Amino acid sequence: MSTRKPFALRLDPALHAAVEEMAARDLRSVNAEIECLLREALGKRGVKVGKTERPRRGRPPRQDD
Repeated sequence: MSTRKPFALRLDPALHAAVEEMAARDLRSVNAEIECLLREALGKRGVKVGKTERPRRGRPPRQDD
């Protein structure tokens, strides 16, 4: 189950194109690039944003009896 909060975002087409270009250069999705840019901008303003703990992927650790 996704812990992301979905919402609609309307962007100027030129702004979207610029973000899309940056995302392609960084090998990210547009969504991930916007999230990265928001975190950078908030950090520059002194706003601390924590990271939500994601569930670990893959096989669970082996538990010896």
